Amino acid sequence: MGQANHCTKNVAVIGLGKIGLTLAAVFSNNGFNVYGADINPKVVDSVNDGKTHIKNEPGLKQLVEKAHKNHTLSATLNTSEAVNHSQVVVVIVPVLLDDKNTVDYSFIDPAVEAIGKGIKKGTLVIFETTLPTGDTRNRFGKRIEEISGFKAGEDFHLAYSPERVYSNRIIQDLKSYPKVLGGLNEESLTLASAFYQEALNCQLIKVSSLETAEFSKVAECVYRDVNIALSNELAKFADSKGVNMLEVIEASNSQPFSNIHYPGIGVGGHCIPIYPYFFISRGLKNGLTQLSREVNDTMAGYAVEKIEATIGSLQNQNILILGLAFRENVKEITKSSTLLLMEHLKKKHANIFLNDPLFTDNEIATHNVTPLDLNGALTTKIDIIILQAFHKEYESLDFKKFNNCKMVLDGRNTLNKEEILKLGIKYEGIGK
Repeated sequence: MGQANHCTKNVAVIGLGKIGLTLAAVFSNNGFNVYGADINPKVVDSVNDGKTHIKNEPGLKQLVEKAHKNHTLSATLNTSEAVNHSQVVVVIVPVLLDDKNTVDYSFIDPAVEAIGKGIKKGTLVIFETTLPTGDTRNRFGKRIEEISGFKAGEDFHLAYSPERVYSNRIIQDLKSYPKVLGGLNEESLTLASAFYQEALNCQLIKVSSLETAEFSKVAECVYRDVNIALSNELAKFADSKGVNMLEVIEASNSQPFSNIHYPGIGVGGHCIPIYPYFFISRGLKNGLTQLSREVNDTMAGYAVEKIEATIGSLQNQNILILGLAFRENVKEITKSSTLLLMEHLKKKHANIFLNDPLFTDNEIATHNVTPLDLNGALTTKIDIIILQAFHKEYESLDFKKFNNCKMVLDGRNTLNKEEILKLGIKYEGIGK
């Protein structure tokens, strides 16, 4: 680990993923000496070489290089050691779901135990990971107390401030989004406020408790999920009535109180498909939150039904899915709608081909589908195309090369319908 400048406050950032490394890089360029901790040796080595393992984050490469040059950012596999060197600890280790949509703490629990072993008196611990309401206080605060023998609020300080950023623009969002912040007590809140004002220079929204801050992040995701589900439900109904849902949205949203979202083939990523279960698993059942999850997860099946209604049986049809990633221009497959599409298509005994410019052929092949080169000979064998993630590489895609294609299902309502129809290929969108 790098040598700390004793005139500078030391910060440990636990978890050097997309958000964690960006936070570490920003902090280390704003007057702090940062120790990053991660369980992946390759990540630790790259950071210590002044390189970033995260792609497509504007400005991140330059910040990491600058911090490395200035000796203000180093990384380690030893979380306890990083914590022991620091006055502030920021935790950004993922909390996920298992196959039964139960909250999975398998990554964050060991990190918290390591914090408990390394923590010194007076340390401020801030959780940024999205959490079920009450976990900062009741699960993690208490665990640190048990291991360290310290008392939260007296011997160490505890705060919660959820990350609220969007991939491909994290640095920009850190500057422009207000930081929601809750503390265990007034002193914890004051210390955390001072830290973020110096480290991020952003607007703060101080709330009355840890639980309020935790709840607010999940509520944001539920709001988006519910609104997308409403749009998807209306899109299916619009299809049945021969109405273009995109026209409806433009017309309806001219009323200032209407903000209908756009429909699509499904909802993926680390946030919207996962965090509503942080409420559902704690008792918010049989309402809009749970129903919205069900509606949005049915959209992949609905898309396959639309294709069947137009083409007939999909058995032995060669179907190309464009996009393995959960959304455009991001190399991440968590809860991608493509995974649901593949499940449905395998049940129909279709032959599945997949293209995604962000993934190698080997990465694609691990999903038991055939990688397809858009400039290769296999394009002439494709019967049906499904657009799932509208990467920038698809903006200029020439559909003429798919000279045996019978149908395009535009799962993001972004392709040029007229151009596709001119080629004699049937076109279907979602609510379009």
